[in-house]
Amino acid sequence: MQNRVAIIPGGVKGIGRDIALSLAEAGWSIALCYRTSEKEAESTCRDIESKGAQAIALHCDVSNPNAVKDFVELVENKWSRVDALINCAGPYHRINLLNETVEGWNEMFDNNLHSLFYLCQAVTNGMIKREYGRIIAFGMANADKLSAQPDITAHYIAKSGIITLARSFAKILAPHGITVNTISPGFIDSGSSPKEELERMKRYIPAGHVGENSDIVSMVNYLLSEDAKYVNGSNIQISGAWGV
Repeated sequence: MQNRVAIIPGGVKGIGRDIALSLAEAGWSIALCYRTSEKEAESTCRDIESKGAQAIALHCDVSNPNAVKDFVELVENKWSRVDALINCAGPYHRINLLNETVEGWNEMFDNNLHSLFYLCQAVTNGMIKREYGRIIAFGMANADKLSAQPDITAHYIAKSGIITLARSFAKILAPHGITVNTISPGFIDSGSSPKEELERMKRYIPAGHVGENSDIVSMVNYLLSEDAKYVNGSNIQISGAWGV
């Protein structure tokens, strides 16, 4: 896995950051992009470089297809390839459907579902030419059940759509040596949720505890490896059996 190049939108903090640091230890070059977290991006780049790996972090609004295209082209010009796309970007808000705004509704789709479409289109031309690639998207546990979610409706629909979009890309790209899979986390102590909320949720999780970033990182490393070359179009739920 050395001398590989990964693009990780949303990789400057939380789960994405830990994925980036893990890949840096394995010798990957890492291209990060962020929308508002400039300080975190600079810090993550320094930590990646301290492991002897190369890193860049650029401002990029992944809901803008032109910005995505420019970002991917810059990475390919710098390192001559993109071997993996690990899309960790995806904002979230909780609001009752009756109070949701048009702007809030569109934001959930633009930054979760549409962004994955733009990113996949941007990276796949090069992957097809090299007949190799790994794409990993993030859904959410139980999104495949299509249940009512009155307080996170747009986010939930977008995450459900990600599973279908990833599987569609998987079917198209499999003949070119490219795998496309989805990881759907449950409750993970990634720093984005209040500790008290995670503590309350323990009783609903059959495993009896919330997950850790390392649970996700281990699965990402597996999906990037040659051991997973025949795993394609899968949605892998990491939730301690919550939501199944």
